Formats: sequence, C-alpha cells, structure tokens
Amino acid sequence: MRERVFGCRKISPGLAAAEAVCSKEEILFYHADFESGVITEKGHDLEGKSIAGKIVVFPGGKGSSVVQADGLYNLVQNDCAPAGFIVRFLDTVLVSTAVVMEIPMVWKVDDSFWTEVRDGDMIKLDADNESVTVIKQ
Repeated sequence: MRERVFGCRKISPGLAAAEAVCSKEEILFYHADFESGVITEKGHDLEGKSIAGKIVVFPGGKGSSVVQADGLYNLVQNDCAPAGFIVRFLDTVLVSTAVVMEIPMVWKVDDSFWTEVRDGDMIKLDADNESVTVIKQ
C-alpha cells in the first residue's frame, strides 16, 4: 500500500474517506438514478457507474441551478450522494449546492494529482486541513 498527500483548497468543509470515481467530463447530477447513484446520462464516461458514497473526481458541474441542486438533493435524500468532490474548475451552482448539501469539496489540487488518481483508489479528503491523500492498494 502506498500513500501520497496532495495540497488543495477548501470549498465546502468536511472530511470524507472513500473510493474514487474519476471522470474527464463535467457532471449534471440530475442525470443519476436517485435510488442507486448510478449515472444515467447517455454517452457520459460515468454512464452505468455508481457515485453513491464515492469521492467524485471531475472537472466540474454543468446545467442550471435548479436541476443540479435537485439532482444532488434527491441523491442525498436516498442516501446515494457522493461522499465528496474534487474538482478542477469552480462554478457557482456546484459550489453552492455542495455547501448546502454539506458535501466536502476541494479544488486547486496539486497538478500531479490529476495524472496519478485512478478509479478505485482510496481517498482521504480533508477539506478543513486542505489535503487529499491517495492510497494505492
């Protein structure tokens, strides 16, 4: 087992430890099955994968505030929300939704993080202390 710690910037406070699920595409959380956390957007690189209880590593959000917030709200209500977010780019909709839904979120992670992290890696996200630990099995 190998661990590597990366610096980051806090957006939404909190701690999370979970498996990573990585996307190269922006995500609209309304395109998820609210009872399983599986992404349903046709052609998305996460189509058919569950984000429930995972730390989602992705460029950022997309879509209007109403559908993004509603999508995450429904995931939270069904205990299928992600455990945390690590993003490259900020948008006000995703930021405000993460804060309201109390999902830990960071950005400005060290550049080498983006080439090292893979689906299935364990991640300790400590937004409060601005660190992301990647644990390779």
